[in-house]
Amino acid sequence: MRNITIHLPKRLEIGAGAAAKAGALFDAARPFVLATPHTAAFVDRLGLKGAVTVFSDIPGEPDTACFATALAAARQAAPDLVIGLGGGSVMDVAKLVAALWDGSQTLADVAGPNKVQKRRTPLVQVATTAGTGSEAGIRALITDPGAGAKIAVESPHLIADLAVLDPELTFSVPAAITAATGVDAMAHCVEAFTNRHAHPVIDGFARMGIDLVGRYLARAVADGTDTEAREGMMLASFYGGICLGPVNTAAGHALAYPLGTLLHLPHGLANAIIFPHVLAFNEPAVPEKTAEVARALGLSGSLLPAAHGFCCDLGLEMRLSAHGATEDQLPGFARDAHAIRRLMDNNPRDMNVEQITEIYRAAF
Repeated sequence: MRNITIHLPKRLEIGAGAAAKAGALFDAARPFVLATPHTAAFVDRLGLKGAVTVFSDIPGEPDTACFATALAAARQAAPDLVIGLGGGSVMDVAKLVAALWDGSQTLADVAGPNKVQKRRTPLVQVATTAGTGSEAGIRALITDPGAGAKIAVESPHLIADLAVLDPELTFSVPAAITAATGVDAMAHCVEAFTNRHAHPVIDGFARMGIDLVGRYLARAVADGTDTEAREGMMLASFYGGICLGPVNTAAGHALAYPLGTLLHLPHGLANAIIFPHVLAFNEPAVPEKTAEVARALGLSGSLLPAAHGFCCDLGLEMRLSAHGATEDQLPGFARDAHAIRRLMDNNPRDMNVEQITEIYRAAF
């Protein structure tokens, strides 16, 4: 048993219409909202007062140039409240903007664990998808195009003062994105649950998250306005975000990252494509926990085809070849994934470059 630290948002608001709490709980004169072109339409649901500035140019995989532009916009606005209104990419940028806009530290200065000096500006995270769980966590990821890798920042100064889970904001998320982000939420829980550094407390959050995915993901995909299913998936995502703090993910996410940085696949879809293969690869190392996962998801029979079928039944295109990958790229993806030691070293079963390449070939 090892010591762990769990950081949680200071306040959590859950339920239909909860987005209005952002304005009700913070009397901000200069709110700065980070969003995408789509989620910017939800700004009027936040109940904000004062002179609201909206920065809505955040793509699915924000890079260093995007972050620099967002930071410059925040410095011009001089906000007294920063709000992330979107999925994980938006909320990751919001964390870093809130922490760095009024100081001298750069993104390079804070890369890695516990390097952010402080944060003076309150931070609200309003999730509009159910996948990353970024609203619950202390990590932020920004793509470095030059290195072809993610810059990871981890600090308790990145935790939200208020996290909002309003299922109504997810009603318009398309079925394919609902499916992919839902599998990403599940992968957070599963990879923490089967992790080399797993902990009984985090296992509890992971079990709850996996169970919710098993009960509600297919329903949310089938009917985007199913409030109960949408709220269940937002909770699953939140629990997954808690799992990321003290335990983190493992090989599944390591193998997904090159697909995002080099193929430009959305993070949730990349994780969904990889998930069944890594779950099956790790089964010999953690058979009992893998069996728990299978039961929660209703999987029966041989694990790999069952898990693959679970994702396919959600409408996901699971072939890398259908997403623009070429077979000659696979060894390079494998080398890049193997080098992400902060995640690969968490995996319950050691995985070499050749084995990673074989997983990519199986997913091809």
